[in-house]
Amino acid sequence: MQWSDRVGRRLKLRDLHILLAVAKSGSMGKAAADLAISQPSISKAIADVEHAIGLRLLDRGPHGIEPTIYGRALLRCGTAVFDELRQGVKQLEFLTDPTAGELRFGCTETMAAGFASAVSDRVTRQHPRVVLQLIPGDSVTLVDRELRQRTIDFAIGPIFRLKLDEDVDAEILFDDQFVVMAGAESKWIRRRKLRLADLIDESWVLPPADGVPGVSIAQTFRAIGLEPPRAQMISFSLPLHYHLLSTGRFLTMLPRSMLRFGKHLPLKLLSVDMPKIPYPTAIITLKNRTLSPLAQLFIACARETAKPLGTESSGS
Repeated sequence: MQWSDRVGRRLKLRDLHILLAVAKSGSMGKAAADLAISQPSISKAIADVEHAIGLRLLDRGPHGIEPTIYGRALLRCGTAVFDELRQGVKQLEFLTDPTAGELRFGCTETMAAGFASAVSDRVTRQHPRVVLQLIPGDSVTLVDRELRQRTIDFAIGPIFRLKLDEDVDAEILFDDQFVVMAGAESKWIRRRKLRLADLIDESWVLPPADGVPGVSIAQTFRAIGLEPPRAQMISFSLPLHYHLLSTGRFLTMLPRSMLRFGKHLPLKLLSVDMPKIPYPTAIITLKNRTLSPLAQLFIACARETAKPLGTESSGS
């Protein structure tokens, strides 16, 4: 009997699920508690998988149980198997009731405050029984951790300086751009034909300089021969930005799309002559991963919602 036939006949999904739980928790005892089964049942399931595969999959170390190189390879496949099963069940649920379903996606804070909120509003208005769960994070974390671990169906975010491996696909929706914003009480709101040099010594709240947004902002200033301003407050937090801008003292730079889809936000665009530094925003997915009908519906709605931004970019 061939090796693949032996594995196909002996490897059980239940045992593979237990292996995943043990690897995640790093302990057979914790996995037993999480799965509400006995520890001897856990040990037997692991032994059965190792017997079927013919390789040692787990090692006991000073910090608990760790997968061997063979275990890590099988765990990657196991994660994909159970993800495909979940997606299959979602498709069956969607086919039996196309107005309901659950979707998990990731995006940056600025996308959540503008574009992603607009798409979510359209989808939930058309399908009021769907449930959307948004996982916030920077694009690197969303792709390298959440997407690869299949805890999200896809990510929406900038791909500026993002290294995309061969198994990741990015569909660009629009080119965003960082612009200068202030609060309603700012003395600069009514000024026209401002230059970045006019604002360099103001109080700024900006994202960290070593992050993707910070690098793009620095490029904007350096494109006209200026070093970026020394921020008085450094943070990704949008609520903090809103509060400091409301004082009238602070300025910031945020993506233009936030104003297009977040008209309720306490932000005012300043009339500043800006160099155009592309900041492409994309739907990021894993290749060869089956997307649920609801995920496909959301992505189609995202394409439609992004069309005005594409027109604005080409016309500006």
